[in-house]
Amino acid sequence: MVDDHSRDEPLNRLSVFYYGIGHMLNDITSACWFTYLLIFLSDIGLSPSDAAIVMLSGQVADAFTTVLAGELIDRFGHFKIWHAAGCFLVAISFSSVFGGCLPCKIVGSSSSTLETVGYSTFAAIFNVGWAATQVSHMSMVNCITLNSTSRIVLTSCRNACTMVANLSLYAVAFFVFKVKTIGNPPCVENQGTPLDVENQYRWIAYISIAIGCFFVAIFHFGTKEPRLNQDVGSTTSVRISWTYWFKKILYYQVALVYVLTRLVTNVSQAFLAFYLINDLLMPQTSKALVPAIIYICSFIVSVLLQEVAWTGQRVKAFYSAGGLLWLLCGPVIFFLPRSLNPLIYLLAVVIGIANALMMVTGISMQSFLVGEDVHGCAFVYGSLSFLDKIFCGIALCILEAYQNSASELQFCSPADSCFSISRYGLGFVPAICALGGVVVTCSLKLQCHSLRHLKEPLLA
Repeated sequence: MVDDHSRDEPLNRLSVFYYGIGHMLNDITSACWFTYLLIFLSDIGLSPSDAAIVMLSGQVADAFTTVLAGELIDRFGHFKIWHAAGCFLVAISFSSVFGGCLPCKIVGSSSSTLETVGYSTFAAIFNVGWAATQVSHMSMVNCITLNSTSRIVLTSCRNACTMVANLSLYAVAFFVFKVKTIGNPPCVENQGTPLDVENQYRWIAYISIAIGCFFVAIFHFGTKEPRLNQDVGSTTSVRISWTYWFKKILYYQVALVYVLTRLVTNVSQAFLAFYLINDLLMPQTSKALVPAIIYICSFIVSVLLQEVAWTGQRVKAFYSAGGLLWLLCGPVIFFLPRSLNPLIYLLAVVIGIANALMMVTGISMQSFLVGEDVHGCAFVYGSLSFLDKIFCGIALCILEAYQNSASELQFCSPADSCFSISRYGLGFVPAICALGGVVVTCSLKLQCHSLRHLKEPLLA
């Protein structure tokens, strides 16, 4: 059995690093999923409604898998086995999401119905693996340590590695799009044939998988199977029932904050490329450059947050700061005219800071909710992820179903009271969700188990 001192003992730098890189395959594929899936499906000829169905099928599969995986992990343990199995499914299925319609090639038909079914199937398989990896990795935090600061540092390092993964994706995408558009004027029409588009995204997918799998291998080499859920004491060795969490007001508050935070980041990410290309008429490379700026800023903030000695009040304050930054950005994005499109680079800096503040603290609130009740932690992460996937899927499906084409936006401008769906998806929806998250956060009562610092400052 692990004694109280060792359970509260702060973690060293290497342990934090090994944990942080364990989600990078999920992170880099998720960035590609939310940033490029809808615009990829549109470029190859799928209608907005069919593209919405593909996105929703993946989100629904993800949602139900998170609950199932959370229950099974709480019941049987073996975090690393679940993590490895999920990564395997992600690796083998993700290239098919962006690699063309496999059933269409087998049957020899390219009907829109078959394309939608084919892409939806692999989207669902990909998200099943993604969910198993996510739940096992996130719930692992609470079984590695009971130290509140160390838990938030693990989350912060994980978020910093998310930024590294995203930057890796956008570096690859920038190179691919740059090679494709060399010698072409920066207009929407120069995107090539559907086959050219498939080849671009196929290469992005293959390289992303290779990068992610490399870091997953290091994670499994350097991270031991957490034992805290088995060693936290004989009196608490019984698995916690679902109803235990449903009786806690804090569960519903944290769930609402988490869902609103995910809506902010995921919806904005999904419509960023549409906004840049169709609304602001920026070059194709902007689809990689602007997101890269966002994630560079998020990475810097995530690393700096690892040096903070966290209390409940500080978590609430930092989350509120991120939410207020989004409230400032939302209206500017919504009304930004094409003539001022360089301003998007400054907005990207602010969005990157806001996303990091909200994500690190929003996810860390779940650790405050779990506390020492580690025998039900996987259910907490799984159930909250279920809500996240369902609500994000519905929001994206509704918005994408009404998505405007590039030709429709040619003469559309905020000056003429003409606002595209992309402006709502990138400006209005995230700002409203951020406001809701701040309001709920102010009502939270978060208690810390321990506030001791890391053994080794990460920036030393």
